[in-house]
Amino acid sequence: MKDFISKILEGNVLEAKEILQKKIDELADDKLTHKKAEIALSMFDGLDEANVMKMGRTKVIKVRFRRNSKGRIVVQRRKKLSAIKGYTTRGGKLVRMTPAERRNRKLAARRSKFKRRAKLRQSIRKRSLTMRRRSSMGL
Repeated sequence: MKDFISKILEGNVLEAKEILQKKIDELADDKLTHKKAEIALSMFDGLDEANVMKMGRTKVIKVRFRRNSKGRIVVQRRKKLSAIKGYTTRGGKLVRMTPAERRNRKLAARRSKFKRRAKLRQSIRKRSLTMRRRSSMGL
């Protein structure tokens, strides 16, 4: 805003107009992203309760969002899972997990917990740096 006021005082109305238009565009983009997030939340708000259908020994997840290998968000539809602990689906049928598979899954879940925690710290740190940079710029 200081640049805007100084340009007006200097008499550079065209440059002041450009600065003002850039600021308006940034504010509009911020508002638009917030509105998009609100609309997405309202659309998929009741997704958890109505999204999982239990059908006997299996449960079907109607809609789930995943990232593919290219990093794009894709929608996974009608995913069948086991509703019984210790069983998994293979070839559309429920099969009992071997003790080795249960152990490997348990260890993998433990490892992934620590990795998720580490990545969370990294993303929080990056977000705080970005916010600090934005606030120093006056945004």
